[in-house]
Amino acid sequence: MASRRFTEAIAEGDGISVLVEVHDVGAASMAADHGAEALVIRAAVHGIRETCDLPILWRGSGPLSDAVHAGADACLVILEHHAYDGERLEELHAEAVELGLDCVIEVRNEEELELALERLDPEIFLLAGTPDDGESELEPALNLLADIPAGKLAVADVPVSGREQVEELERAGVDAVIVKAGNVADFVGDAPPQV
Repeated sequence: MASRRFTEAIAEGDGISVLVEVHDVGAASMAADHGAEALVIRAAVHGIRETCDLPILWRGSGPLSDAVHAGADACLVILEHHAYDGERLEELHAEAVELGLDCVIEVRNEEELELALERLDPEIFLLAGTPDDGESELEPALNLLADIPAGKLAVADVPVSGREQVEELERAGVDAVIVKAGNVADFVGDAPPQV
């Protein structure tokens, strides 16, 4: 099955895309059946490309070549892990592009966002962070979203418990949200098509 590039999957269409973190082929198939736009994996999942054509975001550790071998279309680079290691951040970004992977840059605060824009100017950001006292679980991502330049894509990595929170992120302008495997239909706006 042909895979779609990750960027296209979350940029096309109306509304927010739901990305589902999966650990096995069964969960990947269920996510696809229930309307997920892409999958997120932390390790290679045997048979995932043969059973599912959704784009895959690699969130694993190790070399980026592991992402390619796992069938991923995109990889996550955590800015905090590489920003102060000489040119390593730029090297990883260039390697991802050379390997044909979309490069998603995780930022957790405004400083990291500024640094990412200055050094890489990436197309896709993963917005993460820990809420301060009194903040909702969504606030770290929503606060960062305000500073994402127009034309860039924003993926929220925040705990969501239902469609209401997904809709709040969508209204704010978030392009995609990562959810855990399970009843994906609870997070997707429309009911899955009947087959």
